[in-house]
Amino acid sequence: MIIKVEKAEYRGGHRVWLHFSDGSEGEVDLAAELWGEVFEPLKDPARFRAFKLDGTITWEHGADFAPEFLHDLMRRQTVGPDVASDAPV
Repeated sequence: MIIKVEKAEYRGGHRVWLHFSDGSEGEVDLAAELWGEVFEPLKDPARFRAFKLDGTITWEHGADFAPEFLHDLMRRQTVGPDVASDAPV
């Protein structure tokens, strides 16, 4: 199944609530992911919140995150890395 972001809502700072095509939903905090030339401008919350929805979240200057990455990050941030990766406990 190809995962897509179907809905996105800015939640303050560098947090976004996402709803995915598989029915899962939750909030991601992208603050720790904003490094490198294309993501540096998004450290400004005003620029960050100006994302558009196009199967994922994208920004006017060309930055985006793969929907699969966002889906995995949401799971890791919601339930923790061990549960999200299906690792034995």
